[in-house]
Amino acid sequence: MALYPEWHIIARGAFCRTWLDSTAVSTPDRALPLRERKKLRTRRALADTALRLFLAKGFHETTLDELVDAVEVSKRTFFRMYTSKEDVAMAAELELWEAYVTEVADRRLRGPVLAFLRETLIAAIQGLGPDWDRRFVATRGLIARTPALWDRSLLLSVTVQSRIVEELEGKLGIDSRQDVRLRLLGEMSLSAWRCAARNWIAGRGHDGPPGRGEKLGSWRGPGGGAALLRRVEEAFDAIPDSLALAAPE
Repeated sequence: MALYPEWHIIARGAFCRTWLDSTAVSTPDRALPLRERKKLRTRRALADTALRLFLAKGFHETTLDELVDAVEVSKRTFFRMYTSKEDVAMAAELELWEAYVTEVADRRLRGPVLAFLRETLIAAIQGLGPDWDRRFVATRGLIARTPALWDRSLLLSVTVQSRIVEELEGKLGIDSRQDVRLRLLGEMSLSAWRCAARNWIAGRGHDGPPGRGEKLGSWRGPGGGAALLRRVEEAFDAIPDSLALAAPE
């Protein structure tokens, strides 16, 4: 059984029926040299085809041979792009975490650290491209019904949290082994993301439930990427009240 039913519904839903053209190149990508654009197209084709096959047949039931044959590349090419079947299955999630760590590393830290982690997460999401949110929803659906991928996803989140804390250590000159605040901030930022993503996919939030004609399990979640950003803002906004929450006397 899926740990989060809304993700399980999506895994069996619209993503299997409709598919993006994985060979399309976005406008920013056109600035890359031709060789790099070809690599990017191959990488995207592998990720898109893998997700389609895994959702249709199952992660374990789909072989690497089937995947590379479908994309018409060699296994050698595959392993230049991805380290494993698990990584290609979770490409959308990996893209988010790499973008987040890059934003944290590249931006100058000013003001409260939690606000900085919020701003960099939002910037990372905004920079992921117009089709990322629908791929992420489908990826979470696949993860929800594949225990091996669920374990891998948890490991990735722990790893990215450690990388973010390391970046903060360098910026602040603080050793997180001696000062628990940095690790707590890393935990809070990723917890805010997880709550936001779940609410977005389920159609929960201040915008209300899905309206007439909107269906749970649609590609982007109710409201698409803009709604995801609102859910992230709401989750971070709720942190102070959550810390102050007390039982009635």
